[in-house]
Amino acid sequence: MNKPLTGIRVIELGAYIAGPFASRVLAEFGATVTKVEPPEGDQIRRWGLHEENQDSYWSMVQTRNKQSIAVDLHSTEGQDIVRELIRGADVVLENFKPGTLEKWNLSHEKMKTLNPRLIITSVTGFGQTGPYHQRPGFGNIAESMGGMRYLTGFPDRPPVRIGLSLGDSIAALYAVIGTLLALYQRDVQGGTGTPGQVVDVALYEAVFSLLEGIVPEYVHLGKVRERTGNQLPATAPSNMYQTGDGKYVAIGANNNSLFIRLMNLMGREDLAHEESLQGNAGRVKEAQRIDVAIEAWTRQHALADVLQTLNQHAIPAGPIYSIADILCDEQYQARDMFVTVPDERVGQVVMPGIVPKLSSTPGKIEWAGPACGSHTATVLSQLGYSQDKISALTAKGVIYCAIPQECPVS
Repeated sequence: MNKPLTGIRVIELGAYIAGPFASRVLAEFGATVTKVEPPEGDQIRRWGLHEENQDSYWSMVQTRNKQSIAVDLHSTEGQDIVRELIRGADVVLENFKPGTLEKWNLSHEKMKTLNPRLIITSVTGFGQTGPYHQRPGFGNIAESMGGMRYLTGFPDRPPVRIGLSLGDSIAALYAVIGTLLALYQRDVQGGTGTPGQVVDVALYEAVFSLLEGIVPEYVHLGKVRERTGNQLPATAPSNMYQTGDGKYVAIGANNNSLFIRLMNLMGREDLAHEESLQGNAGRVKEAQRIDVAIEAWTRQHALADVLQTLNQHAIPAGPIYSIADILCDEQYQARDMFVTVPDERVGQVVMPGIVPKLSSTPGKIEWAGPACGSHTATVLSQLGYSQDKISALTAKGVIYCAIPQECPVS
């Protein structure tokens, strides 16, 4: 069965997180993704935990389903290889600082000259235009300047970061959306001969886009939303609460009927019928008082009993999971969110499953992220390079092959 993106050819000129994450999603749904990385490999191969002298497990997830070719883009011959790839590609997905591709004679304009139908998806810190566009930018900076960090934490403490590269991941998903929109416009709305376009994703804008009603609240009401810890500033009650066995439960009873139901099962009919708490605005004003009452109830029971009671009364609730908890959860297991993938280097790798799930043409994990340069010889042969030429480029350090016998040095 074909996947939705079977036949789409993507060249990844990216490193670290945002660009490679985006191309990973495309690869999961059938796109042929060729990752171009330097001979020493994408630095993410050394990020996170890994076995001695092996690539990180993070990189094995990030580069799954991709081909890897190792090319020195500082060399003219290496640039020529990428130009040949571009001529036959549908998409180039890059996340280099503006100006980097120009140094390699691979500017957007030159790419479009090579292949007018090419879609170029660019993920950068600040986008392709504006006074900051030349600045470097990582997810850390985007989360800070995009407004997320200001809101994260407790009001009496400094802002904190989330323990994941969230800004990069948000931008990556926008890059996927933009790429699919551009493909649809080119191939369905336009058809044969329709040129491609540039998809411009800025990390800080991707984060900023999640700020709900904060912009009009400030412009029209003069209100600056501040850190509120685990409480939601716009609705209540919605928080996490400690249970009698020292664990935590998240509860969302932030509409009128849910609130009344929760108060009644807690034995707090007084709060359920208090006139000032019948609407959301009143509950927000009294959020702290309500949270104290809820936690007084949760602390009387073990987490499992709290969850059973809340689920029986159809009140949204869930435990605060560690990764160890997640691996044991039957819902995750039933939805195939853990996939065991064979790998010749470490035997097998357990990876997170695919999101979203398509009923007729689902994505699939075909292989774990390969070693750097695993497909160099194969891809160059497909481009028409002879074995002698491949050997000569290997000897000069222009390319690298993970399997030396495929790129013997003459």
